[in-house]
Amino acid sequence: MAKLLTIQGGKPLQGSVRVRGAKNLVPKAMVASLLGNEPSQLRNVPEIKDVEIVRNLLQIHGVKVDAGPENGDLTLDPRQMRNAEHSEIDAHAGDSRIPILFCGPLMHKQGEAFIPDLGGCRIGDRPINYHLEVLRNFGAVVDKQATGIHITAPKGLKGAKLDLPYPSVGTTEQVLLTAVLAEGITELKNAAVEPEIHDLIALLQQMGAIISVNTDRTIRIEGVDKLSGYKHRAIPDRNESASWASAALVTRGDIYVEGAAQRDLTAFLNTYRKIGGEFEVDDDGIRFWHGGGQLQPLVLETDVHPGFMTDWQQPMVVALTQAHGVSIVHETVYENRFGFTDALKRMGASIQLHRECLGSNPCRFGQRNFLHSAVISGPSELKGTTIDIPDLRGGFSHLIAALAANGTSEVTGIEIINRGYEHFIDKISGLGADIELTTR
Repeated sequence: MAKLLTIQGGKPLQGSVRVRGAKNLVPKAMVASLLGNEPSQLRNVPEIKDVEIVRNLLQIHGVKVDAGPENGDLTLDPRQMRNAEHSEIDAHAGDSRIPILFCGPLMHKQGEAFIPDLGGCRIGDRPINYHLEVLRNFGAVVDKQATGIHITAPKGLKGAKLDLPYPSVGTTEQVLLTAVLAEGITELKNAAVEPEIHDLIALLQQMGAIISVNTDRTIRIEGVDKLSGYKHRAIPDRNESASWASAALVTRGDIYVEGAAQRDLTAFLNTYRKIGGEFEVDDDGIRFWHGGGQLQPLVLETDVHPGFMTDWQQPMVVALTQAHGVSIVHETVYENRFGFTDALKRMGASIQLHRECLGSNPCRFGQRNFLHSAVISGPSELKGTTIDIPDLRGGFSHLIAALAANGTSEVTGIEIINRGYEHFIDKISGLGADIELTTR
């Protein structure tokens, strides 16, 4: 049965929430356990849908996954790993794109891998051609079938020299998970260097991998014969932290985010301060609140790390609807990420979308006729409306807008938010929001 979240907006969010391990790291860390000859221990694991999907995929491949003594701990034992039936993989993959990252480890350990048709959020073209081309460079043979893709490595996987046309996070993860046990040396140029990538590298190094990262976005991996397990605590989720910070700003609230890490939020915090938000850092987290004055407009461009992250853009756009003046946001990573603004406009926001690049940052899809720049005029009085959640980050941004709006909003499709936000309804309720969850 579908879930309906009814929100009575207009109340400042106040209180404390806790963020745990990063959605963009934890599932990949779980996949990395396949590479070891011994059990691995992962801490700070959130209870989100993507973790559940990967847990199921690991278990059908024979990996024993057990909860540890502390809440958020997992033990992953790959010593009885086996091939899984194609139908099982398809049934458990859901709409996640994680199965593509199983390819390298499965080929190393089982000699083959199968991935079903991949899903994911509807935010733009997210092709897997980078992944497949990388695997071919390692010596893999890719066979596209009606139900998915069958990948083998008849002559084994060997190190390669790679130069990405774009610093793709997923492709960089693919290279790391494949290269660590490949024969010889792999050199990856124009690699992604997000904090989650560095955390994955740290985890692989614990297992026995030899990996170095240069300042020019080049990663060098020396293949080894075997890897052991790891004991690792995942870095906190910077995207969830930024989302709660934006919620405090838009609702004129005050939220302490336990677990938020300043070092991974530098670009966001600078922008937050420029628009008029305040924050205070301590050893356990960051407190975010509305500064009390008028919010200021700004020009904002998304970029790969260390720039302003694309996942921070949508919550920040909601905040910019309340700024006094005209703001410009140029999205350079996902071409359809402004689809979520349709609901904001129905709520009363003044947002105009443009096909031109309204900024100077290199754009991933310039001149391809996508609406990827936004001009936002504010402040706008937001009013409650009906909303169907389109994607993970856009969906949480809709919740922020509904919580700030005057009147009642009815929100459906909230299940997708569970992919990346742990217990988000309980957290919103704990911050004093007037919400009701029903089924229909």
